[in-house]
Amino acid sequence: MERNVEIATGESVAFSYELAGLGSRFFAMFVDFSLQLGVALLVFLILLWIASAAPPHVKTPPAALTKFEDAVLMSILIVAGFVLFFGYFIIFEWRFNGRTPGKRLLGIRVVRDGGFPVDFTASVVRNVVRMLEFALGFYAMSAVVTLLSPENRRLGDMAAGTLVVRDNRFERATSRAFGERERDLADPLVRDLTAAQRDLVRRYYERRGSLGLEARTAVSAQIAASIRPKLTVPFDHIDDDHLLVHLATTSLS
Repeated sequence: MERNVEIATGESVAFSYELAGLGSRFFAMFVDFSLQLGVALLVFLILLWIASAAPPHVKTPPAALTKFEDAVLMSILIVAGFVLFFGYFIIFEWRFNGRTPGKRLLGIRVVRDGGFPVDFTASVVRNVVRMLEFALGFYAMSAVVTLLSPENRRLGDMAAGTLVVRDNRFERATSRAFGERERDLADPLVRDLTAAQRDLVRRYYERRGSLGLEARTAVSAQIAASIRPKLTVPFDHIDDDHLLVHLATTSLS
């Protein structure tokens, strides 16, 4: 079932997100997991090749060195495995706008509540919980929680305050930025004028008394030529100077 969430930003613009479904999320995870296994296998084969190509005296070191080297090698493998299977999600989500390769392929991404990009802390939290979810039946509990959540959140999303959405964010046709909403509240006659045009009309009215007749005629004609096409009423029956005076003292007052 398609689920959506609407988020209003501080700039009075509303965005609607389509939430990623369980199927696309788990297929993205399967792609990421396959890439991780592919990298791990490639590294293993490279190490195996290096070991087989080593000189005979390196292949049979003293027993004391063997124990030390085994311990170092095991530590390196543990750290490398941790980085590959845990750091992989953190780095990609943090540095690539909430998208791992699997998420990018499926057209989904992680965002924080409010539509903000996922940050390092949020990514760490959701992926620490991921380890717990993996241990609990290979994400079986996550699947159940995601299906029951109204916002398709798994446990990691709930802990980190994140959502997984389809990467098709769009601005609602009915929403408006603050400046546009302010224009709608003004006189309908001048609702299509820009803020710069409104200010120009006001400044003309304020300085009108200091202009001579010729200057007043020329300046008012220039201003009126740019605003007449945007007025909801043509006002063809009055000249440019009187039109600007009318607008400044009524619609823009």
